[in-house]
Amino acid sequence: MKKIEKKDNVNNSSNKLNKTKKEKFKNENKSDKSKEKKSNKLKENAFVKKILSNKFISKFLTKEVILYAIFGLLTTAINVGSFSILTYCFHIDENLANNIGIVLAVLFAYITNKDLVFHSEAQGFGEKFIEFCKFILGRLFTMFIESIGGSLMFKYLPIPTIVSKCLITVVVIILNFFISKFFAFKSSNNENKEI
Repeated sequence: MKKIEKKDNVNNSSNKLNKTKKEKFKNENKSDKSKEKKSNKLKENAFVKKILSNKFISKFLTKEVILYAIFGLLTTAINVGSFSILTYCFHIDENLANNIGIVLAVLFAYITNKDLVFHSEAQGFGEKFIEFCKFILGRLFTMFIESIGGSLMFKYLPIPTIVSKCLITVVVIILNFFISKFFAFKSSNNENKEI
């Protein structure tokens, strides 16, 4: 009987040692993984800091540009999304769907750019109306470019229409930034602070 008890004690002891070794191994692995994650975060932060400390990049990477990019992506999503829904779900002509997408995107862009990106300082109905007209004139110009460019790309480029739509939209976003910044909205220069 004592032999069985000794075997049980030996088995229990070896099981405890195995569990202890496994736990120690797991803890070491967790520790190593934790150190690796911290090291990667430090490398990423150093990389980001290095990029942001670059004078050329920091000159162009302003709060205004970042906000414009964010709302530009949302505007593009509205434009391309409505185009896709109209062409693929409702089988509307590509050119008509393109123009409807542009109009919806322009309305969204006016609201976000006026209030959230360029922080318009237009006072009174007259100034706001002139600003709206300038914005619409700028967007009509880029709508013309997008409409004609889209038509030409849909007809002559051997790529899917959605790819053509995305390519011409990128060009239009860049043009719209400069038109809005330098032509449409009245704002002070202190909003264009560097990060």
